[in-house]
Amino acid sequence: MDAQDHTAGTYVEQGAFERDTNYITTRITAEGEEGYPVEADRYRLVVSRACPWAHRTIIVRRLLGLESVLSMGVTGPTHDWRSWTFDLDPGGVDPVLGIPRIQDAYFARFPDYPRGITVPAIVDVPSGAVVTNDYAQITLDLSTQWSRHHRPGAPDLYPLAHRDEIDAVIGELFHDVNNGVYRCGFAGSQEAYEQAYDTLFARLDALSDRLATQRYLVGDTITEADIRLFTTLVRFDPVYHGHFKCNRSKLAEMPVLWAYARDLFMTPGFGDTTDFAHIKEHYYVCHTDINPTGVVPKGPELTNWLEPHGREALGGRPFGDGTPPGPVPEVERVPSGHTPLPG
Repeated sequence: MDAQDHTAGTYVEQGAFERDTNYITTRITAEGEEGYPVEADRYRLVVSRACPWAHRTIIVRRLLGLESVLSMGVTGPTHDWRSWTFDLDPGGVDPVLGIPRIQDAYFARFPDYPRGITVPAIVDVPSGAVVTNDYAQITLDLSTQWSRHHRPGAPDLYPLAHRDEIDAVIGELFHDVNNGVYRCGFAGSQEAYEQAYDTLFARLDALSDRLATQRYLVGDTITEADIRLFTTLVRFDPVYHGHFKCNRSKLAEMPVLWAYARDLFMTPGFGDTTDFAHIKEHYYVCHTDINPTGVVPKGPELTNWLEPHGREALGGRPFGDGTPPGPVPEVERVPSGHTPLPG
């Protein structure tokens, strides 16, 4: 997903930024009730490492160990008015789908598709047609519908006993934080901006209070809720603080959230899927109305992401009864220099 132009599926009305949440809601399920059953090697997950909504799917796929059954195509960090492009691949063509743009997969299913061409998207490889771009449901289905393909020791990211609480938390996160930073950045009036700003930081303060006494958002293990918060927090200082005018405090100036974010960053699946170079290039180059020069900031310094966080003192078991994922597959590693983690 993006947040500004034709590819974003968003609009601004009466000064307040509103996100178009009408996605392709077809689901890939264990029994295939909607015509798309879970099958190994049938589908391709298309993402951009720059996009926070796509980043969630990268994390979940890695934590659950789905790399061997659900391939992943990575677009470049920027796009034009038509769609995201596979400019990182030889010849600018995805090697599995054989297309230069994710737009082609949308049009293969809906020739007159009228909405934003977004990532993440899952494509049916045999037909070349997009199945879904419903990012909020994709990660939940990876946890629940793809379970027979999970790796041994995969964590339960959406535990049944906590689903009501997780759903409540992620609902607040979406409105106030995940989308809240965009409501600040793309506000069309001072009033709309200040309202979004106040809502954002009130929620961040409440999250700080919640996380001061517990290591994770819900229960004592990492869940879907933590993943959804992390992908916003990791972009906060490089992008949202300045670019989106979310400048009451940097993440590094909010002690509890900063320690919480570092704890997750140093957990396999989080920091090793974070590409700061792609993140900055996307926002600062694509959002020309906010940053018309296209100049990408050199900072901030990233080595502080590796400073001790001390969150172990709160207890908790990151993967519950499971285990951490293994090393990132060589072809999927974040390039050297794009992350402070050792290669």
